[in-house]
Amino acid sequence: MMTPSRTTMTLDCDGIGIAAEVRGSGPAVLLLHGYPETKAMWEEVAAELSTTHTVVATDLRGYGDSAKPRGERYSKREMAADQVLAMRTLGFERFAVVGHDRGGRVGHRMALDHPEAVTALAVLDIVPTLHMFENVDREMATAYFHWFFLARADGLPEALISADRETWLRSRFTGRRHDGDRLPEAYAEYHRCFDVETVHASGADYRAAAGIDLDHDRADRAAGRRVDVPVLALWGEHSYVGRNFDVRAAWTPYAPAVIGAPVDADHYLAEEAPRATAAALRVFLAEAVAA
Repeated sequence: MMTPSRTTMTLDCDGIGIAAEVRGSGPAVLLLHGYPETKAMWEEVAAELSTTHTVVATDLRGYGDSAKPRGERYSKREMAADQVLAMRTLGFERFAVVGHDRGGRVGHRMALDHPEAVTALAVLDIVPTLHMFENVDREMATAYFHWFFLARADGLPEALISADRETWLRSRFTGRRHDGDRLPEAYAEYHRCFDVETVHASGADYRAAAGIDLDHDRADRAAGRRVDVPVLALWGEHSYVGRNFDVRAAWTPYAPAVIGAPVDADHYLAEEAPRATAAALRVFLAEAVAA
């Protein structure tokens, strides 16, 4: 089957340039990548979905070819606002969101802050940030040591990673793929984009997750604000999340309409098992529109 061609652009989102690719036609769906990746992670999934949807894949603020402002400007609230503006610039007032890893956390915040825009949310291989931090044990701290390392505000992570970005980048995939330790197809693109500015920006992203993002999440919980649109949680059957959490149960207090299922993969579902991931997303998106 022929897949639609893509158009690439950079969108001005209140002074922040957001790099985007658009392909296909039909209901709009926004794809948000994880760390330390870019929109290139979605290549196979986007191709599948674009036969029935308008697929927009973007680089988050601080990643890929999007703007990478210095400073602590990486709350998920700010990053979500970028993406809503990007979609509005493209003419989409309402759209579904699919996010992996960091992108899932941005999508979660977007659904809370912009319920008028988000019609459905799919999150890949995550449980809510607040749930993660409230359930830290030795295995979590070992598997997700980078959360605590990158959140340091003393400049040490940036100094050490910048000294050997290649080794750090490769380490993010080693041992986190069920199909072995081979690098993903898009690794060259990740390497191209993992410059010193991304190192600094992604550190600010993780500091926000361990700070202001938790403040926002706790405020929502205290006020009883939850995600009220359909939510699909997919997780890697062999991932840390899949092995250590009841993922649907973890999401239910935050998103009562959550459904979910495992995929035969580790953390990088969309690249390890793109057909299975795309098939699950296609069914969910069709049912969400019908609802």
